[in-house]
Amino acid sequence: MELSFGMLLVYTHNITPRLTYIFKHISKRILGVEVKFTSKIEDFIAHSSIKMSYTKQPLSSELHVRSHKLLFETGLSDIDINVQTWGKTKGFFATGDRSDLPFDIFAASFYLLSRYEEYMPHVKDEYGRFTAKESLAYNNGFLHQPVIDIWAYRLKSVLEERFPDFDFPERKYAVKPIIDVPMAFYYRKKGLLRTIGGTLNDIRRLKLKQLYQRYLVLLGIKRDPYDTFNWIIAKQKQTSFQFLVLFLVGDYSTYDKGVSTNKKVFVSLIKSIADYSKVGLKVSYFALENISILKKEKTKIESITNRNLKAVRHSFSKLNMPSSYRNHIELEIDEDYSMGYVDTLGFRASTCTPFQFYDLDYEVQTPLQINPYQCMDFALLRHQSQLDKSEHLQKLIDQVKAVNGTFIPVFHNYTFGNIERWSGFRTLFNQILASA
Repeated sequence: MELSFGMLLVYTHNITPRLTYIFKHISKRILGVEVKFTSKIEDFIAHSSIKMSYTKQPLSSELHVRSHKLLFETGLSDIDINVQTWGKTKGFFATGDRSDLPFDIFAASFYLLSRYEEYMPHVKDEYGRFTAKESLAYNNGFLHQPVIDIWAYRLKSVLEERFPDFDFPERKYAVKPIIDVPMAFYYRKKGLLRTIGGTLNDIRRLKLKQLYQRYLVLLGIKRDPYDTFNWIIAKQKQTSFQFLVLFLVGDYSTYDKGVSTNKKVFVSLIKSIADYSKVGLKVSYFALENISILKKEKTKIESITNRNLKAVRHSFSKLNMPSSYRNHIELEIDEDYSMGYVDTLGFRASTCTPFQFYDLDYEVQTPLQINPYQCMDFALLRHQSQLDKSEHLQKLIDQVKAVNGTFIPVFHNYTFGNIERWSGFRTLFNQILASA
């Protein structure tokens, strides 16, 4: 085995796919350090740079983390988890006195990152989604923290103490804004039948103000309230990093009521956004269950942008584990932005570092990159005042900044419109951009 000096070497009795996966996430993706594994004691002794053992018992006086059985198992089993306080954070899978860390952060991180709990029986909401209240993080008070990244930095401190000459690279805090576009226009380009239906509905429900607005827009006197794209482009031009704008191009249904791609205005809107920002696909509700519908939507957006589709986000943030992700892999989609909670701020996968999807059924790391979001505009609505919203948002940003992670907020095009419900959300978006 070839060893390089600036590399972490891990001695373990059994090198499994789970073990290599989680050590690479913590060592390489978070700490920026290459990692290799060995089961040969002589290779471990000969390595002159940073190293540690990950076994039940230490070899001698080396840096050692006592291993939990999880990374050496296959399949799913009921796991006994006892979450305990660890300084200003939490930990589980306690290790005992002879370990240099009080918890097996690798097994615990694997449990959280693989979304092990989402494979286990749980109560779903009306859309069939896994909810925050079902999660270990919510029920043990650490949903607001990227604990995997925090643990990785605890490991870094221990390594720095043991190997003071090793120079760790520094990663930088980043912002990756997502603009979700389930409906580009509220009144415009809906077709005659939908416009008549909307008009009759306004009259029946005595929504006379909305009826008046509808026809001001349709007559070209007023801008459509969902058409905030000039503002989005203006913000993008002022920003050094690109936004990701995700368009729904699926068929009209009970759940998805977007604008048809037969409308030239909609197609040219997508093209104009693609000149400034990255463009991806908002996967329709029925495409989540049906790979042929997903393939059709992928082909449709690729034909508009003339680029291979790289990134997707699911309608209603619904995830069917693991079938949704397997469909993406089969269609060679690289990135997903559905991992988060619609109505709750926090870290669903307990990390603010993009990670590869690990398929627990096949015990394999896949090429699909999961980009977990920590904040959706709807979750901020739970806080009444503008000051409250801003303070909760800032606390979340500070958590990500503390570990130099990637902050991923999800806003919608209508969030920036002149709609009373979303008053002040442009300011919140500016707050996020200013944090970078």
